[in-house]
Amino acid sequence: MAIKPSTHSADELEWFKSSYSSTQGPDCVEIATTPAAIHVRDSKKKQGHNLTFTPDQWKPFMTFTSQP
Repeated sequence: MAIKPSTHSADELEWFKSSYSSTQGPDCVEIATTPAAIHVRDSKKKQGHNLTFTPDQWKPFMTFTSQP
C-alpha cells in the first residue's frame, strides 16, 4: 500500500460512516472520496492520521469486501 498526499485537508472532506461499521458502538470507520483519492479514518480520532488510497488501490479492496 502506498500512502499518497492529498490536496484536501481532512476538514475539507465530506466524511461518511462505512456501511460495515457497527451501529451499536463507537468503533466506526469513516470514508471520504475525491476524484483522485479515497480517505479512511477512525471516527474516534477524527483529528488523527488517515489512510489515503488511489482509486486503483481501493478497487481490489471493494471487490474483496463485496464477495459473499
